Amino acid sequence: MARTIIPFGPQHPVLPEPVHLDLVVEDERVVEARPSIGFVHRGLERLAEVKDYVEFVYVAERICGICSFIHGQSYCQAIETLMKVSIPPRAQYLRTIWGELSRLHSHLLWLGLMADAMGFESLFMHSWRVREKVLNIIEATTGGRVIFGACKIGGVRRDLDAETLRTLGGQLDDIEREAREITRVFINDNSVKDRLCGVGVLGRREAYELGCVGPMLRASGVPQDLRLSGYAAYGDLVLEPVTRSEGDSYARCAVRCDEIFQSIDLIRQALSRLPGGDIAVKVAGNPDGEVVVRAEQPRGEVVYYIKANATKHVQRFRVRTPTFANLPAMLKVLQGCDLADVPILVLTIDPCISCTER
Repeated sequence: MARTIIPFGPQHPVLPEPVHLDLVVEDERVVEARPSIGFVHRGLERLAEVKDYVEFVYVAERICGICSFIHGQSYCQAIETLMKVSIPPRAQYLRTIWGELSRLHSHLLWLGLMADAMGFESLFMHSWRVREKVLNIIEATTGGRVIFGACKIGGVRRDLDAETLRTLGGQLDDIEREAREITRVFINDNSVKDRLCGVGVLGRREAYELGCVGPMLRASGVPQDLRLSGYAAYGDLVLEPVTRSEGDSYARCAVRCDEIFQSIDLIRQALSRLPGGDIAVKVAGNPDGEVVVRAEQPRGEVVYYIKANATKHVQRFRVRTPTFANLPAMLKVLQGCDLADVPILVLTIDPCISCTER
């Protein structure tokens, strides 16, 4: 049978960011996918040699607009480890709260994009309507809607006052109620099941050997979640990784739906246990040495490597993002799929290309 190469991306209706694939097809079946990345290279890692290590917090947050806070948090944790700085417990809890709000808005954004890819426009609008309520909380507590600007080396820049703490509970109740209505459609609607069930199956062993992370890995039955390592305040909270065993597109969707309510529960736990005290400590001197820090982004494990030489500029800064780790698995599930399922399968890894192409 004759083979044809069909380009997919970098501009495509289902792609919020540019990714290019050359799809080798036989009739309507994909037999190979060849990726090309690098369309949005911005040289952010090179900026580490220009911006001093305090200023670079703002650069790290701008690696990605969707999961910006956890990028800034991971960078701060790395510098704090090098400088042997222990931040106050209240700051640890505030970082956890904002990190889970970031995960909430990321997952709701993804659900909307998945609904849009399936032609389910009303579900797309409802998902983003609920996400807007999460962004309103973020704006009220940090001053920003996408880039929080709340994390700094030594702690956080902002605190939650008593009035905000009183209103947060009711706001979370509203978000949970509306999110359950939306996710009920994703889980139970027959048209969604027809598009997702049995599509792009990735077995437990394959997912592990291909180095998958995040919901992509947990949907194949591997209960790996970096929050279990106990960074920030996660060591004080009750957390059980959300997993599914099917390993298909439906399982990856279901894991993200369940993680929405897991994040709401973690925020409630953190609010109920929020300690008093300072939100930051003073930091003096310059970092020296090498460090690797791992954290759990909405898309999976992010790895930060920093090398410093006791000057105000970081000597080397390197990030391994979850989308990059999930690309081999995406290429795997594309092999043998129908051409019409390609947009769905690309979206099931929740691709964040600005994270990947720094």
